[in-house]
Amino acid sequence: MHSPGRSTSNLRVAVAAFWGVHAACLLAFYTGVTWSAFLVCVTLYWLCMFGITAGYHRYFAHRSFKTGRVFQFVLALLGTLSVQKGVLWWAANHRVHHRFSDQEGDVHSPVQRGLWWSHVGWILVEDHEATLVDRIPDMAGYPELRWLNEHFLVPPVAMAVALLLTGGLTWLVWGFFVCITLVWHSTFAINSIAHTFGSRRYATADQSRNNFWLALLTMGEGWHNNHHRYMSSVRQGFFWWEIDASYYVLVALSWLGVVWDLRQPPRHVIAGESRDTDARAA
Repeated sequence: MHSPGRSTSNLRVAVAAFWGVHAACLLAFYTGVTWSAFLVCVTLYWLCMFGITAGYHRYFAHRSFKTGRVFQFVLALLGTLSVQKGVLWWAANHRVHHRFSDQEGDVHSPVQRGLWWSHVGWILVEDHEATLVDRIPDMAGYPELRWLNEHFLVPPVAMAVALLLTGGLTWLVWGFFVCITLVWHSTFAINSIAHTFGSRRYATADQSRNNFWLALLTMGEGWHNNHHRYMSSVRQGFFWWEIDASYYVLVALSWLGVVWDLRQPPRHVIAGESRDTDARAA
């Protein structure tokens, strides 16, 4: 266990690194952009986003589908590339969010503490540094996930080095600094904007909202009111016109046998009917 002094010191380094990544995006004015750098940025953006949405969120936090141990690790690895800390840390905190959504105890509620706190403030304080293992015992038993959770910086640093060696400073700036910053704020917006701006199809106990633009940016996560209506669903776009790219990829992977048992929302849930048997827990 870290001493308080060491924990505070580590947090200061982490906060400095967080803002350092943002500042490094300004190097784009020096490097300019090439077509290859742009394509690398876009490709890695969607790859990292899928790791967060399908991996960290729908699989690890909510167990909305099943897969084998190898692809389970692949999902954790892809999510780790986005530099949003370890898979167990992320999923455990998300389960806490659903347990107390927009109530006292929610780690990132804009209703309780405002937009800035819910968007980024909560990750820049010492209070939420520890991994809440008791919230995710189903996944904490895998040693490879525990290792990845503890050494979550190894994959993104390796990716950054590979980008630098392959495409020089331009690839590093666009494929890492710009890409990761965009992934950060797109996913952070689900905590903040998707609990503040948008439409509410279902009268959930929180302020979750559906937001079309966020759904496009986050491969379907913007259908947040749908998600809070039935959080264990593998798809968050309940209707055909609600674009949910993560779900489409997962369906394709199910055809290949990589994932299976994709959990769907019951008809009465989509219709908005209330029943005692609704699956509300992660």
